[in-house]
Amino acid sequence: MSPFADAERSWVPAGPLDPLATLAPLRHGPADPTFRAMPDAAWRAVRLASGPATVRLSWTRGPGRTDTRERSPLDRRAGGTTRGTLVDPARGDRVLVHAWGSGAAEAAAQAPAWLGAADDWSGFDSPAFAATLPESVSATRRMRPGLHLTSGGSLVDTLLAVILEQRVTGLEAHGAWRRLVTRFGEPAPGGHDPDGHGPLFVPPRPEAWRRIPSWEWHAARVDAARRDALVGAAARAAALERLEAEAGTGPAGLAALDSALSSLRGVGVWTVAETLQRTHGAPDHVSFGDFHVAHFVGRALTGRRVDDAGMEALLAPWAGHRQRVVRLLGASGARNPSFGPRLAPQDHRRH
Repeated sequence: MSPFADAERSWVPAGPLDPLATLAPLRHGPADPTFRAMPDAAWRAVRLASGPATVRLSWTRGPGRTDTRERSPLDRRAGGTTRGTLVDPARGDRVLVHAWGSGAAEAAAQAPAWLGAADDWSGFDSPAFAATLPESVSATRRMRPGLHLTSGGSLVDTLLAVILEQRVTGLEAHGAWRRLVTRFGEPAPGGHDPDGHGPLFVPPRPEAWRRIPSWEWHAARVDAARRDALVGAAARAAALERLEAEAGTGPAGLAALDSALSSLRGVGVWTVAETLQRTHGAPDHVSFGDFHVAHFVGRALTGRRVDDAGMEALLAPWAGHRQRVVRLLGASGARNPSFGPRLAPQDHRRH
């Protein structure tokens, strides 16, 4: 073990892996104080049952490899894409995990799941199912074999971050997350400053979220509805953590977590889906309630915008893997054209 880490391990994925694309949903904005991404590594600060941890995931090239990016020959087509950094065990590549803090051993054990180790595409890739997919999805799957659904853990922390993202722009949500985490969280173990932009922070404990005074919510531009939903969810943290430990990772466990999260005041179908996509790699949880997602899926599949009902009908043939289809459409390079003004950020600091 490295004298500089409390826990470390080496992990070889079962097949090609695009680490940054797989980890991307765990990042709450480009300045997320809990996550840093670099071309050959990613850092994450988490709070687990055994305590807080700072984790560095890095990928090493096998003998004779000099490239870290692979481009598809279709990159230049409309809707094409770049594979990004690939870890390929066939060429001797591997992922190194170093962790610091009282939660280091638990974090090192979980890290492969963050990188999609538990993500099973066999049903999606079966010939019978694959034959039903549109070419844009099939092509992206062939071009992006390293894209996986993350199981990122930290159910409560993820839920609270997603609640901040309800009904506001990404700029507002990410700014609030950064301000509140750096003011009421705690410095991540080890005091690392991975890229020279400041140290990482572990999100606040549930009880710390509940003690944040009203003026701090105003300063973070968080309205009363999101504040009350977040504080209410934080009050149920212990029960949610117990349920998560008991539920497991199968369909029945996902259903139990879905039901529990849906019972929380101010938590709807969008928040549940966005949370379980990140924490459990939920392959069928689609972000209904977000008109941007519905518009994008409609445009990508039919050339026209649709609403939630239209998106549900379009995705119905792929039940069980609907989120995989949405994720591959997003990775295809397709874009949702803008019409009219964007949603304007709201300033609640004067209310």
